[in-house]
Amino acid sequence: MNFTPADQREAVICLEGVSKVYQNGETEIRALDGVSLSIFPGEFVAIMGQSGSGKSTLMNIIGCIDRPDEGNYLVGGVDVASLTLDELAALRRDTFGFVFQRYNLLSGATAAENVEVPAIYAGMSKRDRVERAHALLDQLGLGDRTEHTPGQLSGGQQQRVSIARALMNGAEVILADEPTGALDSRSGQEVLALLKQLNDDGTTVILITHDQQVAESARRIIQIQDGRITDDNPRVPEPAVSQARTAAVEHGTMRLVAEVTEAVKIALRQLRVNLFRTALTLLGVVIGVAAVVTMLAIGEGAQQKVLESIQNMGTNLLLVRTGGRGMRSDDTATLTLADVSAILDLPDVQAAVGERNSSATLRFGNIDYRTRVQGTQETFPIVRDWAVTDGTFFTAEDLQSYAPVTVLGSTVVKNLFPDGEEPVGQYIMVGNVPFQVIGVLATKGATTFGTDMDDIALIPITTGFMRVFGQQSVTTISVKVDNANRIDEVEQSIADLLKQRQPSKEFEIRNTASLLAMVQETQGTLTVLLGSVAAISLLVGGIGVMNIMLVSVTERTREIGLRMATGARMNDILVQFNTEALVVCAIGGLVGVALGVVVALIVGQFGVAIEFTPGPALLAFSCAVVTGLVFGYLPARKAARLDPVVALSSE
Repeated sequence: MNFTPADQREAVICLEGVSKVYQNGETEIRALDGVSLSIFPGEFVAIMGQSGSGKSTLMNIIGCIDRPDEGNYLVGGVDVASLTLDELAALRRDTFGFVFQRYNLLSGATAAENVEVPAIYAGMSKRDRVERAHALLDQLGLGDRTEHTPGQLSGGQQQRVSIARALMNGAEVILADEPTGALDSRSGQEVLALLKQLNDDGTTVILITHDQQVAESARRIIQIQDGRITDDNPRVPEPAVSQARTAAVEHGTMRLVAEVTEAVKIALRQLRVNLFRTALTLLGVVIGVAAVVTMLAIGEGAQQKVLESIQNMGTNLLLVRTGGRGMRSDDTATLTLADVSAILDLPDVQAAVGERNSSATLRFGNIDYRTRVQGTQETFPIVRDWAVTDGTFFTAEDLQSYAPVTVLGSTVVKNLFPDGEEPVGQYIMVGNVPFQVIGVLATKGATTFGTDMDDIALIPITTGFMRVFGQQSVTTISVKVDNANRIDEVEQSIADLLKQRQPSKEFEIRNTASLLAMVQETQGTLTVLLGSVAAISLLVGGIGVMNIMLVSVTERTREIGLRMATGARMNDILVQFNTEALVVCAIGGLVGVALGVVVALIVGQFGVAIEFTPGPALLAFSCAVVTGLVFGYLPARKAARLDPVVALSSE
């Protein structure tokens, strides 16, 4: 057929010398061979031919699902060859509506949801597309079937849903590929009547068929054989275009929201359909997230336990001890109360106490209890940040008078006074010496290594020298520093002072602030190690998600082709499958966080320190989401790069 410039301006579809060639080994198959064709607005055209004649290939090219290898193809005067993949998707979305022989409906979606699909990619609002989908289904006699899935509809009803979907975006051209091929005669006649009515209302209809009776419904019959048009027979004059169609308008943000919402719905639907496979997919993510939450809770609990133990010793504290490493302090006990007084004169020293420890048996009535007896000075509560909850602490006068008084820890009180007697004012025996209880220390608890800090009896160190220890030297001097920022300078000043006072002796000074920092660093490293081990589980889970998503792409290839035919761009398919992976991993993350908390609580029942903070849970959940994003990208990209014509032909 020859074209005039006027034809090319007026024709909605214009092909000139179009050929499509396939290679089968060394054999060249020309599915289309120099086809020239013009179709004008408002026509009802039947393209007729036997199987293998090239009619389906022609329809795919007309619908911009496939591209010709040779020749020119114009839609509305626009050369299709000049369009990008996304522009072709927009052309399919706004210009064409596809009616397939096998319906190509989404099995898990309702009739209304199937009809809405093209409008999602056009950016139509939720309310508008729901109203339009219901209106179209009502117009086609399916008003009472809007919430039915394809499996609940007859073949004729499914084809009507397919027609409604084709009309959703106000398509100018309906492409119907063997629309009655899978229907009984009555349903087929109903579908043809619908197509005629659409044509009477002004829609251009192109019908692909091999059935002469079906072709007789059209006003123009084009015969195709061996890829060439052999006959073009207009039968009756074309009607005037009478209907102004409603086209969906694309809005970027609205469209993205609609696509993500649709992707989430599809993901949840797929999870329900393949429940066992979903559980296996989620298992790796759940284990990984639960491991992160549990291990970090245990690590945080251990760290807090250590920090509390160090803080219970006293903050901004320096501990001065006799002897070097590997030497018993009793072998070189050279520190004295005079050294304590000298240290008190140093700048930035708030308080200092000399201490000496021993073990002794305490007796009250007929109860004996062995504990640690520590001699110290009146400023001990300040140095060790250890308050007295009942009674008072001994004073400087008590040290000067060698008073036989004691302040007990809460563990000693519980053991010596099990019946709840008031300990303050009572007399107990420390060894063979009577001491009056004048106070009870606040409860401190156990250290990280299990030592009970409350299992102690404090006495004036001078009294201890005379009646308990039998020696006049101290083994430890505890120094409270005014300014934590100057604790290193104070430590050096004490070292210089002691070297000056006793140059031939060795002293060890421990800085609780540096010990605190060291513990925090160590625990931080341990936490990272635990988190890294748990992250391996997330990695394994992510690989599982990727494998399952790749399987999903293979299983849903035809669905992807359908979405592309109804206007989905590459980015739309990418968003859909990436969102599905994110949903899977997000659900796994939530389940994993809950499981991790439960496991940590169970572990805590066995005496392991547990500390919950929002950070690990948020970190684990975020890692799960990132896992979905990273490992879902490859399957999503594979889906987005599928050729629409190949995807639609997939079984």
